[in-house]
Amino acid sequence: MSAHPASIALALEPHDNERLANLCGQFDEHLRLLEQRLGVEINNRGNRFTVIGEPDAAQAAGETLRALYDATRDEVLTPADVHLYLQSAGVEARMAGGEDEPVTVRTRRGTIRARGPNQAVYLRNIRDTDLTFGIGPAGTGKTWLAVASAVQALEQGTVRRLVLVRPAVEAGERLGFLPGDMSQKIDPYLRPMYDALYEMLGFEKVARLIERNVIEVAPLAFMRGRTLNEAFIIMDEAQNTTIEQMKMFLTRIGFGSRAVVTGDVTQSDLPRGQTSGLRHAIEVLKEVEGVAFTFFTARDVVRHPLVQRIVQAYDRMD
Repeated sequence: MSAHPASIALALEPHDNERLANLCGQFDEHLRLLEQRLGVEINNRGNRFTVIGEPDAAQAAGETLRALYDATRDEVLTPADVHLYLQSAGVEARMAGGEDEPVTVRTRRGTIRARGPNQAVYLRNIRDTDLTFGIGPAGTGKTWLAVASAVQALEQGTVRRLVLVRPAVEAGERLGFLPGDMSQKIDPYLRPMYDALYEMLGFEKVARLIERNVIEVAPLAFMRGRTLNEAFIIMDEAQNTTIEQMKMFLTRIGFGSRAVVTGDVTQSDLPRGQTSGLRHAIEVLKEVEGVAFTFFTARDVVRHPLVQRIVQAYDRMD
């Protein structure tokens, strides 16, 4: 802290012991989480709170307490809710002088808001460039936001179809030993994108659009020899592509199309010693006009807070 920390006093109204207990969490775990994330000290007696810390941090903590107390009218808070609020409201980014302009994606099922500055940059890149790379650990929203942007583009009529692609690389298993025909063997690899589509469009509509070939979900190998015009193309798990496969995919982009490539370079399932096409593309395309990169870190994880700590632990080991 600085030599002159700020002390902010606030009273949360109306005074409701049940809501106050909800706000503080079991054994005050929500208050301790805010202290840890914002670098402040929080004391309270009943509905009266005192926040001590750097002026910006204390102000942010006070605003957060008021917002979370408002939320207790309708929901039971969990540590994950506190974590997600800090991410979505950009509290830590504003303390660091980051942008706080809201960035959203609108679909018929609702509005999806960027959680944190990196997600906001990612959504702007998708909106403004023809080819966007989203690179970082699990749980940062790379695939979810890409699919949301694709659905928005389809509903607004800026593209005519969605093409969702994923390399079918086995993580220790062999496709040949899985039961079923080729489609049934491949579907598990594409499940995360199906799940995002179902959430945003509904199961029946997704099924109709797939039947009409407006939405195509396919393994990467099926892209060879094609040119995709007026399409929104997403390749997920791109760390599992070879250099040749990545080049093949990127050269499928046609007129009026937009592409998003997502992946985590630390999670490759390629044979040991084989260079990931994603790693190679970062080097080759880093200065190419019309290509944007967003690099996510453990701070951007928006799943359970434990996932963030797990990613950070692996990063330290690496």
